[in-house]
Order: sequence, then structure tokens, then C-alpha cells
Amino acid sequence: MKKLTLITILLVSVVTMAQETNENSDTSYKKRVLETPEVEFLSSYYTQDGDNASVTGGIGTEKLTDITPTIVITYPLNDDDVLTVDVGISAYTSASSSNVDPFDSSGASSGEDDDDDDDDDEGLRNNYANNVTGSPWVESSGASAGDVWANLSVTYSHSSDDRNKIWSAHASVSSEYDYFSIGFGGSYTHLFNEKNSEISISGQAYIDNWLPKYPTELDTYVEVDGNLNSGFFQGITIWDQNGNSTEGNELSTWSPVNGFELIKDKGRNTYSVSGSFSQIINKKAQFSIFFDLVKQDGWLANPMQRVYFGDRDNYYIGNPESIPNYTSSTNKNVFHLADDLERLPDSRFKIPIGARFNYYLNEVVSLRTYYRYYFDDWGLSAHTANIEIPIKISDKFTLYPSYRYYSQTAVDYFAPYEQNLSTQEFYTSDYDLSEFDAHQYGFGISYTDIFTKMNIWKLHLKSIDLRFNQYERSTGLKASIISGAFKFIIQ
Repeated sequence: MKKLTLITILLVSVVTMAQETNENSDTSYKKRVLETPEVEFLSSYYTQDGDNASVTGGIGTEKLTDITPTIVITYPLNDDDVLTVDVGISAYTSASSSNVDPFDSSGASSGEDDDDDDDDDEGLRNNYANNVTGSPWVESSGASAGDVWANLSVTYSHSSDDRNKIWSAHASVSSEYDYFSIGFGGSYTHLFNEKNSEISISGQAYIDNWLPKYPTELDTYVEVDGNLNSGFFQGITIWDQNGNSTEGNELSTWSPVNGFELIKDKGRNTYSVSGSFSQIINKKAQFSIFFDLVKQDGWLANPMQRVYFGDRDNYYIGNPESIPNYTSSTNKNVFHLADDLERLPDSRFKIPIGARFNYYLNEVVSLRTYYRYYFDDWGLSAHTANIEIPIKISDKFTLYPSYRYYSQTAVDYFAPYEQNLSTQEFYTSDYDLSEFDAHQYGFGISYTDIFTKMNIWKLHLKSIDLRFNQYERSTGLKASIISGAFKFIIQ
């Protein structure tokens, strides 16, 4: 957060100095696209919970929290050109991601005797007594338990003298501990029919690279070349489905499907073309239609996400007494060793198409509607419908109640925990790719300071926007997000 504050001060200072230089050198007046520099401070707090963690094969805790502060500075370079700089970070903690290494004894249940009874000792047995346990329902404290995502995006736009043509170009870079991305693109917008009609087309590309983190047991299996008597596995007892030790029985013990190999193609590229048309129908109504064509190639699966097969024997590390209750949240100390990680095709083609319709009812109430249909060549199709009703309660305050409905089918390769088969070429137990419907209820309030009377140093308040949304899936996932935005002009 200190780094973010320093970046803010530096960017605001640079923009202010540049503005003063431009004002001193300007000898003629022309209506600018943007009259004065603006800076916007945004932040959100997100939390979720559920029972279908993809890291642990479709079961387990999905608890996650995320805080995302962002700064957007928009600066007029001259009458026609605008530069926008967007700097953001996302700091999150994730119970499910922490279970990439569920055997971290400082996070998972330790397996220590919690009372004075002697009859617990035999049940602990070997590795359980040595605190090597884990559970899809208990958060570990490995390196993947939390991370910071950082992003920098720069956009340049140019408007023609009549303001009917707008060109823009942008570039971005983002990074987190297991992923790195570089993006670039551009757009062209043309207004006509006395600016009542607008057509826009854009294209962008993201060249990404995995810095893959694998489930501990799979990563170690490669590291020790399948020798379960060395590395992490040394001195660890592996149990079968019936709670029997497999020690000394190399033919009937755990191994990942096909021996498991680390991924070789670590690239992931996304290319998209977007188009839209907007039309003002009359003084009260406006509509727009849009489409996207998206092509992805490379490693499109997530190397952290486990898959368990229904046609293979099960093997565990931890307390064998808890195996019968493995899929229950009462299981705190045994973990199912993965059969493989998620595997998906190396290409995907997506097409979303949709429309918006906005209607001005009166001076107090407006109506904003949105619909989108999505389909891809993985078998997923989805419908999204959204309605928002801005209610202007004064010249400064507006309320924003909203509702969003979403429904999708599953991709061809999805199956729940232990329902995929090892004979399949592709498989996943990620519930983001499953069949479900979702409801989102929202409410917001905005404040507009028409004359920007409130100020902090050279920052004069332009608007405040606060929102809350509650999200619920038919799979049981629930999430809440609180967000806020404060926009200032720099004078």
C-alpha cells in the first residue's frame, strides 16, 4: 500500500507539472476532448465461500477474500489527445489455492491428540502422528495461500477535429506469482448522423506465460522420479480406500495417471476482435448491439487444479479413520492424492453477442437493460440478462438498484469429483465450467459535485460512487463485493 501511495503522488505531480507547462505554452484556444486532468481512486473488497474448490478436485472450501485498490489518471496531452494510465493491485487470500500444498502442517490440522485419552494413539498411526495431514476443507498456509496481482495499463486516444472519429491504442502488463501477461490493442470509433449513431471496432491480444505451480504430490512425484521412498514421500504412509497401508506393495500403491509429466507449453495467448453499433432512437431511448470474436491457444487449463477419476483406486495421506468421511466438511485430517491435474484442449473459440437498451422514463427514473448470449467450441453456452434502474433523488444524488441473471451449460469435459474417467483425453472438475445459474442483486449510490467545490490539495472532487452486490450460484457458491470510486479533477 505504501508503494501505491508513492506511485499516486508521483503520477499526480507529473500530470500537474505537465499541465502547467502546457498552459504556459498555449497561445490559442480550442475546445478540448478533456478540459482538465482527472484522477480516479477505486477500491473493492470481495469475499466468497462455497464447497466446490477446483484445486482439490471439485470438493472443499472455496473461501477467498480480495482487496483491489486502483488509480486511474486521465491527462489531456493537447486539444485532441488523451493519455490514460491505470495502475492497480489485487491482494487476495484463498483457502482453496492454499491447498496446492495441503500438507503444510502450519495450516492444515496438525493431527495432534486433542484430549487425554490413550485410545487415540493407535488411530493416528504413522504419518498422522508425525503431523503430515491435509484436508480439502482446511486451509493450508503454503505459498499459494495468498498473492498480489499487479497491473499497469496505458491508453492513448486521438479525436478528429469534428470529434466524429476516435482512434486509440493501449498496452498493458500484469503479473502474479504463477502468471505473467503482456497485452496490446487498439480501437476505432466513428460517430455520424449528427452524432446520433456510433460504430466501433477494436482488436487486442494478450501474450501470457504460466509460471506453473503444481499440486505437491504431483510435483514431488516428478522430482523423485516416481520413488515413493524419497523426497516428500520418505517415511510417509500412503493408505488405500479401506484404510490399509500400501507400504512395501509397489504394485498396489498410488501413482498419477500415465506417470505424470510437467507441462511443456507454458504459453497462453488470447486474440479478440470486437464490434458495436449504437443508435439514439429519440430523446428518451437508445440501443446498442455488440459482438466479440475471441480465439485462445496454448495451455488453457490451470496447473494447480486436481482431477480424480472414477475408474482408478483411491489413495490417501493423513488419518485413515477419516477416509469414509472424506467428502464431508467434518474431514479435517486426510487428503486424497491426485490422479492428474486438469487437462483441456489447447485452443478455444468464443463468441458473445448482445444488446443494450436504455430508456429515460422521466426526470427521476431511467431504465438500463442488457442481454448477452455466449457460446464456444467447448460446448458451453450462456445467457446473461441485467437491469439497472437509476433513480435521481436530487441534483447530486442518484440511487442504482440492479439485478442480474446468468445461466450456463457445462463444457464437454466437466464432471464432478471422481466422475471423470482416465480414458478421456480432456477433463476438469472446475465448477466455473459446470452447469449452473446465478443471481446477483445490487445497490449503489452516486454523488456528483457539480461545481467541484470539495478539494484536497489540487484535487477537486467530481464524483463519488459506492456499490454493493450479492452473488449466489445454484452450486452453493456465495459472494459479496463492496466497491467505491472517487473521481477528482486536477486544477
